[in-house]
Amino acid sequence: MTEPVKVIVIGGGAAGLMAAGTAAMEGADVTVFEKNDRPGRKLLITGKGRCNITNEADIDTFIKNFPETGRFLYSALYTFSNWQVIDFFRKYGVLTQIERGGRIFPESGAAKDVVDALVKYTKESGAKYYFKQAVKGIVVEAGQVIGVRTKEGSFHAANKVILATGGLSYPGTGSSGDGYEMARKLGHTIQSLLPSLVPLVTKETWINQLQGLSLRNVKLTFYQQDKMIGEDFGEMLFTDYGLTGPIVLSLSRTVVPLLAEGEVVGSLDLKPALSEEKLDERIQRDFAKYSRKDFKNSLNDLLPRLLIPVIIQLVEISEEKKIHQITAEERGRLVHLLKNLTFTVVDHRGFREAIVTRGGVDTREINPGTMESKLVKGLYFAGEVIDLDAYTGGFNLQAAFSTGYLAGISVVEG
Repeated sequence: MTEPVKVIVIGGGAAGLMAAGTAAMEGADVTVFEKNDRPGRKLLITGKGRCNITNEADIDTFIKNFPETGRFLYSALYTFSNWQVIDFFRKYGVLTQIERGGRIFPESGAAKDVVDALVKYTKESGAKYYFKQAVKGIVVEAGQVIGVRTKEGSFHAANKVILATGGLSYPGTGSSGDGYEMARKLGHTIQSLLPSLVPLVTKETWINQLQGLSLRNVKLTFYQQDKMIGEDFGEMLFTDYGLTGPIVLSLSRTVVPLLAEGEVVGSLDLKPALSEEKLDERIQRDFAKYSRKDFKNSLNDLLPRLLIPVIIQLVEISEEKKIHQITAEERGRLVHLLKNLTFTVVDHRGFREAIVTRGGVDTREINPGTMESKLVKGLYFAGEVIDLDAYTGGFNLQAAFSTGYLAGISVVEG
């Protein structure tokens, strides 16, 4: 009988577990090396502990959500699509639900259920684990993988190695970027590494006063040197240091690289559904309703309570001024402010709070149909270690599952 292909998977996250279970189900002898004491630590905290496993979008939309390198994912997504991911988790007892923006979460709202399903998959398939075993490097002879060496110095033989170490985001979960160095030592190009989908730090002190305030249905636009660099519509959240929330995180992908060139200015449209003319008409109706009240008591129908003192401060109208005494010029300033609430981004929260890493192993050096290295025979890649990063919405985890699955079947078929 032919000996089974011996496969080592480096990394026990979303991509690594999917790759390990799939390869073992296909008949490979699989061992997972995980530096932590248990698998899936980063998965447990994704989506604020709820785990946004995928999105209901079609494949073309998935591709568009990976701005530079999305086309690389065509084969992986067609081999293991979002609906196959949903069916996979259903098989292992994790029912799902569709939420805002097509995001798909476990019905239980528990990321632990996703991790448990993946672990069950690997164990049922016969994959083995080495925990607290950090791999130092991949051993190659004559351009062919022959195994790995751990940091303790022990050598473990393998016909194929799947590198699925993740990126640099959330280093507290063990993401140290060691996979990039392993790939670099074997001749692979590593595209510049930056935090992506990361909260932004602002200069203005008034933003701190709004800590905890969540806004929905607002439009956020960013500029640098008066040139628009990106905009989005949806939900955001004020924090003690600046801004976060879905539209902020998505736009951070564009903002972060530009911060090296200087400050970025943000403009928040609090009433994007109304033109300035229509908003002025709305405010005039409110002012007529509250004509004998102080200015500070006239905005409750228009704005969240926490935002009112800040708007009064910025518009420079006395809070005690009677509504019927407010001039057309002052009302015009209020309209303009509500449509253009500006602030300055000076920094970001770094890899410690970034959801994903931008950059990684150059996709041009990986076969998109198999996930095998074009430089080293028997070396495969899966997940965030590859130069693949998307906007928020479940796209990044889908890429991890799809590339992991494709790598898992390819190590046996190749």
